Amino acid sequence: MGSRTGFPFTAIVGQNEMKNALILNVINPSIGGVLIRGEKGTAKSTAVRSLAELLPQRTVSKCPFHCVVSQQDDLCPYCMESLESGKIEEETVNMRVVELPLSATEDRVTGTLDLEHALKTGKRKFEPGVLAKANGNILYVDEVNLLDDHLVDLLLDAAAMGRNYVEREGVSFSHPSKFILIGTMNPEEGDLRPQLLDRFGMAVDVKSEKDVETRIEVIKRRLEFEKDPDAFNDKYEEEQEILRKRMDTAKSLLKEMKIDDEAMRTAVEASLYFGVDGHRADITLLKSASAYAAFYGRGKTIREDVASIANLVLTHRMRRNPFQESSIDAEELNKWIKSI
Repeated sequence: MGSRTGFPFTAIVGQNEMKNALILNVINPSIGGVLIRGEKGTAKSTAVRSLAELLPQRTVSKCPFHCVVSQQDDLCPYCMESLESGKIEEETVNMRVVELPLSATEDRVTGTLDLEHALKTGKRKFEPGVLAKANGNILYVDEVNLLDDHLVDLLLDAAAMGRNYVEREGVSFSHPSKFILIGTMNPEEGDLRPQLLDRFGMAVDVKSEKDVETRIEVIKRRLEFEKDPDAFNDKYEEEQEILRKRMDTAKSLLKEMKIDDEAMRTAVEASLYFGVDGHRADITLLKSASAYAAFYGRGKTIREDVASIANLVLTHRMRRNPFQESSIDAEELNKWIKSI
């Protein structure tokens, strides 16, 4: 086996909600990303970075934005020119995790236009930014709550539109920027504005394990990994491969997924019952439930699938006062599902 220094995803102990949220977003990127909230040392960053080993391959163009050639309505200007001339080239690459540093400037995120070059030659010259690298990949922001609000807005806008627009002095440029936004944060260091919270498809709160035996297992695996990363990765390679195949199968199932009428009704009534505004939650709930059904090998989404992931989609969207616990009580949710 080749040298692998990352901790394997399947070796992470517990934190099932966090792992499920990440997996479901890979299966269906249109869910809208994940916000992972929790204290330090709860495997938030480890889980996101280890996800890279499980990500699928993509066939893309040999351009800075890795455009998908088959999606001809969503190409960058360079690929449009190459396509028209019949000289477009493709390559197969692994989907990856692109990290955004907290110190990033707006130009570093969006990319920049060379105005001098445009004036001299009449042609646009664009220096790609993080949003270009993120296209078709996972964009990871650690400590997202410490990032300037306008940059978070910018990321969420690009994620929602699937395209990055840059304009300077009347010169404009746009390119595809479809990515899965994953943010991690420690709530003790401040929270995100409610308007930004709502833009994340899912949110999950993670806590350190309280069970003695579980904590011992966490320590054992970490020490074993640090002693010999390659041997540790070899030990989990079979589990990793099983999960990879399961995710690939789920992506295929999702293309033909049917949604039961009762599942749709459950999603809408859950949003209304828990006081969630707008329609984004309803749609995200059904997308997430469909990915969940596909992950478990089914081609039809039922109301139990909606109930299984409702906590991930609704908690951060609920209307509540500042002193109210920011999660839906599982028992209350189950009682509600059984009552309808």
